[in-house]
Parts: sequence; C-alpha cells; structure tokens
Amino acid sequence: MTLPLANSNEYQSLLSSVGQRIQEAQVRAGLAVNRELVLLYWSVGREILARQQAEGWDAKVIDSLAQDLHRSFPEMQGLSPRNLQYMRAFAEAWPDEAIVQQLVAQIPWGHNVRILDRLKSPEERLWYAQQTVANGWSRNVLVLQIESGLYRRQGRAATNFHRALPNPQSDLAQQILKDPYNFDFLTLSSEARERDMGRALLDHIREFLLELGTGFAFVGSQYPLEVGGQDYRIALLFYHLRLRAFIVIEPKTSPFKPEDAGKMNFYLSAVDDLLKHHSDQPSIGLTLSKSKNQIIVEYTLRDTVKPTGIGDFRLLEELPDRLKGSLPSIEELEAELSSGEDLSEEIRAAPPMDPGSQSG
Repeated sequence: MTLPLANSNEYQSLLSSVGQRIQEAQVRAGLAVNRELVLLYWSVGREILARQQAEGWDAKVIDSLAQDLHRSFPEMQGLSPRNLQYMRAFAEAWPDEAIVQQLVAQIPWGHNVRILDRLKSPEERLWYAQQTVANGWSRNVLVLQIESGLYRRQGRAATNFHRALPNPQSDLAQQILKDPYNFDFLTLSSEARERDMGRALLDHIREFLLELGTGFAFVGSQYPLEVGGQDYRIALLFYHLRLRAFIVIEPKTSPFKPEDAGKMNFYLSAVDDLLKHHSDQPSIGLTLSKSKNQIIVEYTLRDTVKPTGIGDFRLLEELPDRLKGSLPSIEELEAELSSGEDLSEEIRAAPPMDPGSQSG
C-alpha cells in the first residue's frame, strides 16, 4: 500500500484533525493540572489555618514550614513563605469547599491571588470569580476590571428593558450595560464634539470593546442609512452575539436631553426595518452622555417603546480639562521614540557646550 502524499488534501485533513485533538487534550490537561494545584493550595491553607487556631501558633510557623517543605521537595515551586501565606488567606477567604470545587478551582492561581489582594468583600470576590470563568479573562483583564470598579457599574444603566423586552432577554440586556462607562483611555477636552469622540473611540477600538464587554461585535461607525430618500448616519453600530440583536450606540459630549431619546427611537426603527434579520431580536439603543439628570431620564423612558438604555461615561479624572487632547497619543509617543536615533545624531553633531555657560 502506498503512503499518502504529504501535500494531498486527505493527508492535510488528517494532520489538521489530529493536531486539533492534541491541542484540545493539552488544554484539558492544563485545566486539570491547574484545578489540582488550586485544590492542593486550598487544602494546605486550610490545614495551616486549622493548626494555628488549634495550637495557637503565630505566623512564624509558616517560615519554618516553608524551609522544611523546600528541603523535602526541592524541585517543587510555590512553597515560599509568601505563597504559603496566600494559601492560608485563600482557605480563609473561601471556607466553602463546594464553591472551591465548582468555581474557584477553575481559575488559575495567579488570578486567585489578584482577587485576594485587591478585594475584601466576599460578594465581590465571588462575582469577579464567576465573571472570570464566564468570560475567560486573562490576569491583566481581571485586574483592569477590578480597578475600573466593574462590579459597581455592571447592569446599572437606566433602561426600559423590563417593559420593552421579554424575559429572559430583558435581564440579559440589562446586565450587558453599565453606568458609568470608563473611557479613561481617551484624552478629550471638554469642548470635544460627538464626531471627535466617535473617532477617538475607534482609534482605541480594542479598549472600547473591552469596556463594552463580552459579546459585542463591531459593525461600523457613521453607519449609513437611507430613510425616506434622506441619508442618516449611526455613530456606532454593534451586534451582540448572545442577545442576537443590533446595538446602536450614540455618544454625546453634552448632558442627556429628552430629544436624544427621540433620535435613538428613530434609529432603532430604521435598523429594525432595514438591517434586522427575521431571526434577530429587537435592536437596542444606548445613549452615552457626559452627565444625566435622573428625573429627566425617568420621564424620558416612561413612555419610550423601543428598548433604550441611558448611561454616563467618564474620562480620566486626574487630568485637567485644559490638558486633555493636548497630550500625545500612544501612537505619537511611539513615533517620537522611533525617531530617537535621528535625535541622537543631531545631539552628536551639535558643537560642544562652553563649560563656562553651565550653571551650578
């Protein structure tokens, strides 16, 4: 029997199939190893905690234990006094073994350490652990979400979803919206216009999508619609994969006004008629304003039929308005750094400084 040709379609298909199986097995093995490691650390921490409470030992026992364990297992990492302290804190933070087995053990140890370090409330720790598992957050993304206070912002936007959408669509839609949205990655002055803000969000689309959350797929900016022979443009158009619905986002650099809802209602009707597939759910609107009056928002949403959310956004608070927009962007800084060689040549070519002109 002849061997298959390495470049044949059949052989390449076999190679791809086997490679995919190996990768899947490696992922499962990695998850299993992580799970066992986290469970080991939890059990060690629980044992240390119980013995300290029973025997009245102080923190010095952890230093002794770390030294003796290192002598017994010299090839094993993670047995430092610092990590043993984390194991003890980990067991103290998660006393319920069922939660550790079902949830926390699915998170890498480094993630668990960040949650321990940065959060004190059991409710917040549990929420961030659940979101990490559900969204597959990396360690850096987890830290970013904690620092941005996502727990306090998620699901807080003012909406009419309980009336405009059926369950469970209304609950899911409510949970994907925040208030306020954190746009600290932008440098905009207080005089910036909506078009400037939309352009700035596109320039930082990765950070913008991260702030919007899991499931948002970018469709277009200044998306054109023709209605009644006239041209209109949606500032930002997204599609949400879990909601199976278009999301129309209109950023406003001024405080929210009731007429903003009328404009959004018009856009949602047009998107439902011109873009929405028959299997899609009703399109959802989100107006992001610089600020809002809660009473005006409540009056506006009271009789609004289309699914509409209203939220605020915040920019970098520590930066004065007079400096926003005047600072260089990341791209501009990179361009400056890349031109450093030319600058060095200019410095080397400059005439030597007269020692007598130096001060001090």
